[in-house]
Amino acid sequence: MENFQQRILRAMKLDGSLYEEVEADSNALMQAILVILISSFAAGIGSIFSSGLSGIISGTLSTFVLWLIWAYITYLIGVKFLPEETTQSSYTELLRTTGFASAPGIIRVLGIIPGIGSIINLIAWIWMLAAMVVAVKHALDYSNMVRSGAVCILGWIIYVVVSWVLHWIF
Repeated sequence: MENFQQRILRAMKLDGSLYEEVEADSNALMQAILVILISSFAAGIGSIFSSGLSGIISGTLSTFVLWLIWAYITYLIGVKFLPEETTQSSYTELLRTTGFASAPGIIRVLGIIPGIGSIINLIAWIWMLAAMVVAVKHALDYSNMVRSGAVCILGWIIYVVVSWVLHWIF
């Protein structure tokens, strides 16, 4: 368990070697999924006053599904549309790295403190996007953060639109 906790902390510190490590560790997929679930659950708890108890369950499930969508969109953009010569990856490698990139989202549990929920969510989203850039750089073997940032921002824009549409529908 300590290894898992250390990985979460390293992910939150944007430690590039952690993302290389989980990219190469085919056994890390369940850990990555667990990080997503913990981060999603933390967001649900943080928004309990605005969403209620049902918001925790629906928020956790929708965040998990949206992560799968964001990771797949990012994979397509990064591997099919904006690859480098060295880009070599699989969807599961990207799932492992991006799963850990959601670790900063755990701070969303602090949204339960009245008056700071919006600020905490903004900080968490910026931090998770930065972690995503690092994760994608390592998962797709990019030589620099600029391409990784472009891929993540394009994927994030599509993710936000899909998220908004699903939120509006449900």
